[in-house]
Amino acid sequence: MTTKTYPVTWDLETFFKGGSASSELRSHLDEASDLVQGFADHISAFHTPESTSDAGRVAELLEETKETMNHLREAGAVIGCYLAQDTTDKQALLLQGETSALGAKFQTAFMSFQQKLAKTDGPVWDELLRQDGLKEFAFILGEWRRKSADRLPEAEEALITALSVDGYHGWGELYDLLVGDTKVTVTVDGEARELSVGQANNLSSHPDAAVRKEAFEKLEAAWAEKEEFFAKALNSIAGYRLAVYEKRGWDHVLKEPLEYNRMKEETLDAMWGAISANKEPFARYLGRKAELLGKQKLDWYDADAPVTESTATIGYQEGAEFIIDHFGKFGPELQSFARMALEDGWVEAEDRPNKRPGGFCTGMPQSEQSRIFMTYSGSMSNVATLAHELGHAFHSYALRPVHSLNRGYAMNVAETASTFAEMIVADAAVKEAKTEEEKLSLLEDKIQRSVAFFMNIHARFLFETRFYEERKKGIVSSDRLNELMEEAQREAYAGALGEAHPHFWASKLHFYITGVPFYNFPYTFGYLFSLSIYAKALEEGEAFEEKYMALLRDTAVMTVEDLAMKHLGEDIMKQEFWEKGVRLCVRDVEEFLELTARKG
Repeated sequence: MTTKTYPVTWDLETFFKGGSASSELRSHLDEASDLVQGFADHISAFHTPESTSDAGRVAELLEETKETMNHLREAGAVIGCYLAQDTTDKQALLLQGETSALGAKFQTAFMSFQQKLAKTDGPVWDELLRQDGLKEFAFILGEWRRKSADRLPEAEEALITALSVDGYHGWGELYDLLVGDTKVTVTVDGEARELSVGQANNLSSHPDAAVRKEAFEKLEAAWAEKEEFFAKALNSIAGYRLAVYEKRGWDHVLKEPLEYNRMKEETLDAMWGAISANKEPFARYLGRKAELLGKQKLDWYDADAPVTESTATIGYQEGAEFIIDHFGKFGPELQSFARMALEDGWVEAEDRPNKRPGGFCTGMPQSEQSRIFMTYSGSMSNVATLAHELGHAFHSYALRPVHSLNRGYAMNVAETASTFAEMIVADAAVKEAKTEEEKLSLLEDKIQRSVAFFMNIHARFLFETRFYEERKKGIVSSDRLNELMEEAQREAYAGALGEAHPHFWASKLHFYITGVPFYNFPYTFGYLFSLSIYAKALEEGEAFEEKYMALLRDTAVMTVEDLAMKHLGEDIMKQEFWEKGVRLCVRDVEEFLELTARKG
C-alpha cells in the first residue's frame, strides 16, 4: 500500500519563477544573448593553431563553448516544457523563436571554431591532443575535425544555419502547433468527451473495442482533414535537408543519422537483418491476439488492446512505487535516483487538456536536473513509459562527473538506458504476477514493446527511407505518403496486419523533428543493445550497477562498435549479436502462445 504521495505535475519554478512570463527567464535570455555575442567575437579573433603554445587558448574557448551552450540549453529545455504542458502558451512560443535565433547564431560561431580547428596541420593537431588541457576531449575534437572536413566552407555553412531557423526548424514548430490545435470528440463510458491528441492516443489500450475504434477513426479523420498541411511540412523539412546534403556532396540519406549515432551502416544492416529473419513468431503472436479479440487479423487500433478481462488500472502513486521497488532489485543508485526524481517533482504526468502528445525527458545542464513529460492514465504501458523516461534521466545523472562537452551522447545509446530501465520493470512484473491472468496481461504488455521496436519502428524506417528517395525527385503527395506508409506497415508487420494506419506519417511527431534525422532506428538499437546489458545485469546482480554506470559515462566518447567491444566484448557488426537479443524476445512470444493455448 502506497504511503508516499508523489506530485503528478512537475516543478519548473526551480529554474525560473513565473512561468513563460518570468523576469528571471528574461534575464537569463539576455545573459545568453551576451554570451553568444561574446563567443562569436572571440571565435572571430581566433586563428588556426600553429603549435602547442595555442593549447591554452583552445582550452579556454572549449570552456566558453560549454558555458554558452549550457546557458542556451537550460533556457531551451524549460521553454520546451512550458509548451509541452500547455500548447496554448503564446508567450512560450515567442520565447522558443527567440532561443532558436540565438541557437543559430551560436551554431554559426561554433562551426567556425570547429572549422578553424580542423585546418590545423596534422602533426600539430596530434601534439595538441596530447596536452593536459585537451587530451580529455580527444574523441570529440577528432569528431569535430572529421565533420568539418566533410562540410562546405565556413561562410556557406553559416548561411545554411541562419536560414534553417525559419526555413527548416520553423516547419517542425508549425507541426507542433497544428497537433496542439487538434481536438477530437470520443464517446467514453457513455459520455462524449473532447480530447487532445495525447488523451485520444491513450484510448488505444481501452478495454472497450468500440472506444478504441472510434478514437482511431476520429484521429484518422483529423489527420486526413489537415493532411495537406502535414504533407507540406514534411516535404519542406525533407526538401531542405536534401538540398543541404546535395550542396555538401552527400548522396546517401543515412550518412547524417549514422554519423550522428556514431555507428556504421554494417551495424544497422546487421540489426535489421536479424529482425527481418525472425518476424514469423511475432506475426504468430499478432494472429493469436486477433483470435482472442474475435478477429481474423489484428487491426492497428487493437494492437494495444488488453487480452484479459481485467480492467484494473494502476494509479500514479502505485505505479511510482512499483518502479522504485523494482529498480531497487537492480541497484541502489538507480532506486535512490528514481525516488528523488519522483519526490522532487521532476515528472509531469497529469491527464488534462492542452498538453502535447507523447512523452520525453529533457535535461537542464546548468541545474544538473532533468524533467519528464507524459500523460498518465493508469495503464501498465504508462508505468513502462515512466520507467523509460526515468532511464533517460538516470543516464544524465550518471554523466554528472563527466565534462559537459563529453556528455553529448547520441540517440541510439540514449534509448539504451531508457529501454534498460523499462525492461527491469516489465520483466520483474511478469515474474511476480500473482495469477495466470495477471501474468498474461503483463507478458503481453512486454511483447507489445518488442512488436513496437521490431515492426512499428521498422515500418517507420522503411517509410522514411523510401520517402526520401522519392522526395529527391520532387514533392511527394499526401496520397502517395499514405500509400508509402501502408506499404511499409504491411511489410514490417509481415502480413499480419488487418486495417493499417495510412496517416501515421502525419500523426507521428518523430518525422518532423529537425534536430535528429531518422528518429526511428535508434529506438530498436537501444532496445536490443539493452537486452545484452540486461542479460549481464541478471548474471552479476547489484555488483553490475557500477559497470553499467561506467558504460553510460562512455556513451559520448566512442563509437557504438567500440562501446560494445569494451563493455560487452561483442562485435555488433555481426548479425549474430542482434539475433541473441531477438531470441530473448521470441521466448516471451512462445510463453504467450502457450498460456493462451491453455486459456482457449
